[in-house]
Amino acid sequence: MRKPGNLSVISAFGCALLSAGLAEPAQQAAQQQPGKNSVPAVAPAAAGASFVIGPEDVLAVDVWKEPEITRQVPVRPDGKISLPLLGDVQASGLTASELGTEITERLKKYISNPQVTVIVTNVNSQRIYVIGEVNHGGPFPLLPNMTVIQALASAGGFTQFANLKNIYVKRNEGGKEVRYPFNYKDVIKGRRTDQDIVLKPGDTIFVP
Repeated sequence: MRKPGNLSVISAFGCALLSAGLAEPAQQAAQQQPGKNSVPAVAPAAAGASFVIGPEDVLAVDVWKEPEITRQVPVRPDGKISLPLLGDVQASGLTASELGTEITERLKKYISNPQVTVIVTNVNSQRIYVIGEVNHGGPFPLLPNMTVIQALASAGGFTQFANLKNIYVKRNEGGKEVRYPFNYKDVIKGRRTDQDIVLKPGDTIFVP
């Protein structure tokens, strides 16, 4: 003969286990399936859609059903790439989408309804350089909105001989060399913060 007391305890314990087992998957499902008002994550390709191609970048040019043209090509120092049928094509200064459109239009003379995809596989053009009295000089990847003081931090700090008041940024503007002064001691004290400019591709920071 069963005892009601023991049966109640067993039933309560089983319900608790069942509830615990269902609650965790439900919470995980809620996290994995965002609601209608949530913001979806941005795909990596969309995040780089506005990237402007530059010299030394490497591109994957894919022409659907045309393996002879499909290939990976580097952007030459003159900003151009070379492709079968088309010869030299200007790539520097365009986004991957714009270059794909340009190649598509030019291929229409040789191929019916060409479908072209261009992907930047290696970014080598977005670099800045730190030279002089720093611990780790050389080229560095240019991060979004990177400033002079951030680039100097990437170089691992200064040597004991560094002249921190006379640092400058060398930049090519319209074929002319322009120098922007940077007084490190003033900037870190909150003075002359306008000297901590946002860097551009090809900028060189010199620490005398």
